[in-house]
Amino acid sequence: MNADPIALFPLETVLFPGGYLPLQIFEVRYLDMIKRAIADGRGFGVVSLAAGAEVRRPGQTESLAGVGTIATIRASTAPMAGLMQIECIGTTRFSISSSECLRNGLWVAQVQPLAADRSIAVPDELSDVAEALGSLIQTLQDEHVEPGAMPIQAPFLLDQCGWVANRWAELLPMPVAQKLRLLELDNPLLRLELVQDLLHEHGVL
Repeated sequence: MNADPIALFPLETVLFPGGYLPLQIFEVRYLDMIKRAIADGRGFGVVSLAAGAEVRRPGQTESLAGVGTIATIRASTAPMAGLMQIECIGTTRFSISSSECLRNGLWVAQVQPLAADRSIAVPDELSDVAEALGSLIQTLQDEHVEPGAMPIQAPFLLDQCGWVANRWAELLPMPVAQKLRLLELDNPLLRLELVQDLLHEHGVL
């Protein structure tokens, strides 16, 4: 028997496991989705848009990437009618088996969870990647950025290949398609090696 479909939130970005995602919700289809998710204690799927835009437009055709990440809601506020502000954390990667756009414009999908990253310590030859990320975190803390406003959220797993690679993949300015290829990689060591190359290309290392 298939599991219940999950609601999807297509975005022009990529959410990685452990990633922090603040959102402002104002479209009716997503306000309803978030209210149900909070009431049921469930997450929702964040997927990248392969075509189309985040805000629905008449005649718009959306297409979705085949892999995404479950987002769990850790905080929510409703500062005014028709507006919600939520803070989410990425958890499990998934692949989409089938998807459907409902009449109200909400996408739902049958998904298959993907394995979590194996615990692999950052090797010496990649330690500069972790050290640069640690320096960035320290700089933000020295500037007294509030913990909840930091783009990188604790716990800081600077000794783990997958966590370090994911945080840089979120931070680096690169096309969504390139971020998506990193998300799809099952090997966190390989992902970190590719991120090291990207950091050299961007002059960070």
